[in-house]
Amino acid sequence: MTADPLHALDEEQLAAVTAPRGPVCVLAGAGTGKTRTITRRIAHLVGTGHVAPGQVLAVTFTARAAGELRTRLRALGAGGVQARTFHAAALRQLRYFWPRVVGDRQWQLIEHKLRAVGQAAVRAKAGTDQDSVRDLTTEIEWAKSSLITPAEYPAAVARLRRDSPGPAEQVAAVYAHYEELKNRAEMLDFDDLLLHTAAALEEHAVVAEEFRDRYRCFVVDEYQDVTALQQRVLDAWLGDRDDLTVVGDANQTIYTFAGATPKHLLEFPRRFPEAVVVRLQRDYRSTPQVVAAANTLISAARGRVAGSRLRLEGQLPPGPDPDFTEHDDEPAEAAAVARRIRRLIADGTPAAEIAVLFRINAQSEAYEQALADAGIPFQVRGGERFFKRPEVRRAVSVLRMAGQRGGDDLVGTVRALLAPVGLTDEPPAGASARTQWESLLALVGLAEELVAVRDGIDLPAFVVELETRADAAHPPTVQGVTLASLHAAKGLEWDVVFLVGLVDGTLPIQHAEGDDDAIEEERRLLYVGITRARRVLAMSWALTRAPGKGRQRRRSRFLHGLIPDHHPASRIAADRSSGNKPRCRVCGSPLLGAEAMKMRRCGDCPSDVDMELLDRLRSWRAVAAKEQQVPAYVVFTDATLAAIAEHRPSDVAALVGIPGIGARKLDRYGPDVLALVADRR
Repeated sequence: MTADPLHALDEEQLAAVTAPRGPVCVLAGAGTGKTRTITRRIAHLVGTGHVAPGQVLAVTFTARAAGELRTRLRALGAGGVQARTFHAAALRQLRYFWPRVVGDRQWQLIEHKLRAVGQAAVRAKAGTDQDSVRDLTTEIEWAKSSLITPAEYPAAVARLRRDSPGPAEQVAAVYAHYEELKNRAEMLDFDDLLLHTAAALEEHAVVAEEFRDRYRCFVVDEYQDVTALQQRVLDAWLGDRDDLTVVGDANQTIYTFAGATPKHLLEFPRRFPEAVVVRLQRDYRSTPQVVAAANTLISAARGRVAGSRLRLEGQLPPGPDPDFTEHDDEPAEAAAVARRIRRLIADGTPAAEIAVLFRINAQSEAYEQALADAGIPFQVRGGERFFKRPEVRRAVSVLRMAGQRGGDDLVGTVRALLAPVGLTDEPPAGASARTQWESLLALVGLAEELVAVRDGIDLPAFVVELETRADAAHPPTVQGVTLASLHAAKGLEWDVVFLVGLVDGTLPIQHAEGDDDAIEEERRLLYVGITRARRVLAMSWALTRAPGKGRQRRRSRFLHGLIPDHHPASRIAADRSSGNKPRCRVCGSPLLGAEAMKMRRCGDCPSDVDMELLDRLRSWRAVAAKEQQVPAYVVFTDATLAAIAEHRPSDVAALVGIPGIGARKLDRYGPDVLALVADRR
């Protein structure tokens, strides 16, 4: 039975679903039902005859999300809608139009980009070790996503004050050699799919006319994460039309390092003045306690993105307060998390409803070991490999060969067919055997899910669904605790979430220091982590990495304001910070983190930076850096300039009191800086 697209929607969701064809912008906070809303909108447009299913193109950023869209649309009776990633949609279009715009010979997708970049690095006399080549590859991808050519690269990184993985001219040379090698071999990388698709539509009127006759309505999910290149493709798809629905949340912008920008979302109403704008703020995912923590964190955000923030309104019954725990070292932190997970599972929480989230993948090892020692099943996030596991491939083969067996009882048929390949009634002993058993059980769980939403599904249809999900990297849920980075957790949710390793230098990451925009992106990353939790949220940190080391770390500055004053973790930190430790010159609280030390105030306390002086300092720094042929940050970082503009030192003693200004920089730059400050006075 097909679901009614308008059933059980709240007032704001209904407004978005029933908005007329044309530009629609849905600002959807975490847990507010954005996927539900956009799929219902598509189904409503199709069901009321405004557009045919085949005329709708819905795009998102991951194959998993695209697979989820297709699954929901089928249940709503809109199975003919195309739901794909940007790259998958572009590849499909490019293959179709290629003979007309290029020639009969199709260029192949490049399989070994690192090898090609390595060859280009040799030609440019750049570093060729594995880490250097990976950094260069990432930088080339950023440049192409940002529509920056090799010739434009040096000026662009200087203008954006971007840290380049080497001298800008040398990186540009690697980029140029890579493009030359790739084109000579008639190969395309993933960014080329988008570039060539946009060019085909921009430069060939007949191709554009045929495409635009086929697709009349466009929907873009996670619009806050589009790159300049993806926006160019979207503009080429649209032409002079405006039948576009975009959905996004600037608070969840966490990929600017890869070229993503929320400006297209923020400027949508300006581009389309007649657009319908709907704000979804009712959070149906998390308890009010989790929602309050998320709101507190994001309310301290600064900058342009912060101006568009959504304040979530929790709709669920109350739950436990978030928990905060300090540990002596990382192994102790991991062991404590494993013990608590074991208690949760014993009390009835499914392991698949528990996640441990961290800032960088290297943090995973300690938790893998702790969970293994505790006998707790787990999976490291990377579910796109699920269908490549030997036991899963064998199981799918068995199901495919079974043909029409089983009649109406799909779940029973799947269980019976998988029994000979390892699906026993009880889990086997041994970690490896248990992992394989859980993979088979996940296939049964998927069958149960599909039976609940699709009438008459039989074994052949189930096999088709498995093959579709394998192509779309959309695996079923495996019964184990999830270990994942905060980036990998985007779009997912669990009943219980442990946010671990919350120390300055890790979150925010150390290389974000001195860059206000980068620090704010780290804040949004923690916000994404908090909003993954439905019911239980635990946050922890360790004062050192290994046992026996000195306590060198401080808990993350983002926890300021989250931990209640009466909480034991708050009192411990206050006791440790007492005595001669520096305190905020505004509120008197102990200072936490290098940036706070430099500014001599908490990050959340009011700033009195002299903006005109700061502009003069930046102009002076640009001239000094150019004269010395060094990046601007080598002269002074942005944070140091901001500290100077805030403290406005009147003499050498005051200037050298600002962290980051030592004897060498004092000798070289001190007179100029003091003169600028004096002139401003």
